[in-house]
Amino acid sequence: MVHDSVASCIGKTPLVHLRRLFPPERGPSVIAKLELLNPGGSVKDRPARFIVEQGLKDGTIRKGTHLVESTSGNLGIALAMVARVHGLTFTSVVDPKISQTNLRILKSYGARIDMVSEPDDQGGYLKTRIRRVQELLEMMPGSVWINQYANQLNWQAHFHGAGSEIVEELDAPIDYLVASVSTTGTILGLARRLRKEFPRMRVIAVDAVGSVIFGTQPAPRDLPGIGSSRVPELLCREEIDEFILVNDWESVVGCRDLLTHEGIFAGGSSGSVVAAIRKLEPTLPAGSRVLTLFPDRGERYLDLFSDEAWLSKIRLRAEQQVPMDVPLPLSIPPRTAKSA
Repeated sequence: MVHDSVASCIGKTPLVHLRRLFPPERGPSVIAKLELLNPGGSVKDRPARFIVEQGLKDGTIRKGTHLVESTSGNLGIALAMVARVHGLTFTSVVDPKISQTNLRILKSYGARIDMVSEPDDQGGYLKTRIRRVQELLEMMPGSVWINQYANQLNWQAHFHGAGSEIVEELDAPIDYLVASVSTTGTILGLARRLRKEFPRMRVIAVDAVGSVIFGTQPAPRDLPGIGSSRVPELLCREEIDEFILVNDWESVVGCRDLLTHEGIFAGGSSGSVVAAIRKLEPTLPAGSRVLTLFPDRGERYLDLFSDEAWLSKIRLRAEQQVPMDVPLPLSIPPRTAKSA
């Protein structure tokens, strides 16, 4: 098959058993969908394409429309790529925590960069970035805000995309979906599609220590791609059975474990789900099946992961927050024969 554009290459990412990292004879069987193999390097390729192409179909986006979004990472890169394909312009509102790698990628795609510098009341920059987006919309009539935290097309992209692909490709039912959260679009899209096939599947969100998505206390956090300093409008708390917190250092260790044991060079949120599954292992029945998703590539985190001062800072913070070897308690019931 010869594709029409790089945008049409998005999706059809593979599933892989993580047998070296999580030997099934010692615990649950873990399967990961490698969303890092999308052409733009992340799971965010899916909503970027879906939102833009739906907008072009219904007329809310037209040739000449200027796209605007608050994003310092993967969605920005994905939107910059899709905008190039469709002849659109795009402004990415970013903050000082953006990695230099992501900044260079965005500029290479031709995205316009608007950087805020004032932290919000949570100590992060998300609310400041949203305010800047509103200012830009007023300054540029006809511009369109993607609004990933509230846009219903966000979760629908994963429902019709990765969710449907997983159902087609799985060789047996899934007992647990474990996925990192930020906008919650990915986890909700997957959960809604997979529960049509596996209604007893339990959904476990992996959030960052310091994120406020599930009502926990805000705290400093430095790893991009997971967590949020405000509750996303998309969040449907009743559709998520449990959540588990992972700190920045645990995520880095998870990335290292994934690379060492499986040869998969993934980003920080992938390390977060690896760390979370490690914590969950003692509570999961033998023979249970866990599905997770690796959202992005590890190359985009090299600026951080090779910075010894940054690594020392997050390790010290983690040691002061909670003991890193103590799993957080979760009320996950044992798998029954009916749910198998």
